Amino acid sequence: MTRPHRHAGILAAADRATGPLDCFSRASAGLRRLMRFDAAVWSATDPETGLVTAPMLVENLGSGEGCGAYWESELLEENVLPFRDLARAAVPVAGLRAATGDLPARSARFRRLLGGQGIDDELRAVLRVGGRPWGSVSLFRLRGAPAFGADDVALLAELSEPLADRLRRFAAPYEPAGGSGKSAPGLLLFDENGEATSINEEARAHLASLPDGPSTPSALGLPLPIWLVGTALQARAIAQGRDRGNARIRLRTRDGRWLSCRASSLSGSGGRPGPVVLVIEPATPADLALIVAQSYGLTPREFEIAQLVAQGLATSEIAEALFISPHTVRGHLKAVFGKAEVSSRGELVARLFAGSPAPRPAKVS
Repeated sequence: MTRPHRHAGILAAADRATGPLDCFSRASAGLRRLMRFDAAVWSATDPETGLVTAPMLVENLGSGEGCGAYWESELLEENVLPFRDLARAAVPVAGLRAATGDLPARSARFRRLLGGQGIDDELRAVLRVGGRPWGSVSLFRLRGAPAFGADDVALLAELSEPLADRLRRFAAPYEPAGGSGKSAPGLLLFDENGEATSINEEARAHLASLPDGPSTPSALGLPLPIWLVGTALQARAIAQGRDRGNARIRLRTRDGRWLSCRASSLSGSGGRPGPVVLVIEPATPADLALIVAQSYGLTPREFEIAQLVAQGLATSEIAEALFISPHTVRGHLKAVFGKAEVSSRGELVARLFAGSPAPRPAKVS
């Protein structure tokens, strides 16, 4: 029996999922029948920044109370196999013991967390499609189990793109119950040590709308979802020169609304990194344009053409701007219309750039 036939059942189960969390649950159950692992963490990621976002599925690791320390180590310490490197690797899957020559203590993550929890090996994967990460997974084996092998890596690598494709289909906007839910920005302040010190009422309201998931306790009297903690940690990592890019995620509330969360590090005395401020607010159509385009499977070129359509350019003007023929532009537009399920330029702009709701993407049989 070939490997594609082995994992066909996993993908068929994922096609029946009602959302990302259900997709993770079905994929994990199917994978467990093909590969031994004792615990797992599956998470959605923001396709632009690669940071973890909602939802997250934690299996056989308690209530996820160690997630805060796990992501702090991931973002602020020198580690083996960070997800940001796997996202760009030729093969987006690797095992800790194999990567360290069977010396996992070379990794700060193992020394600080995994070894003390009785974990002997971790197999990590980034679920990516079109060069963008839509999810991540960590599989763990306890002490006494064999290390993850080449066959395990190959199986998970072959699942990376198809599972990512299924995750991105759930990103298309649709009209949530209760309307758009417009509200003021919420603010959270973290001190230089990463402790949450201040919050406004708008932020409390936004936090109350988020789906259940791993969280960390805080001095504010409420637990903070790991996705927000991770975004604040990323801002610290950028300020410390450990990473580049943006500390931003988009995540969905329980009623289907999208929120945008972004963090930045303020300057402290002597030019040192200071407190981190995190802003939570309803996502604008501009915040979601790339995610929505990706959810419909638009290629980078197709999205580029859609952006020029939104600017009001005619077919001939788009062709001139991109140094391609008008015939090629029309071919791309036909493909874009089909993928976005629209029949005119106006509908396309409304769907991708003006927040026009759409039905949930159809599942593949």
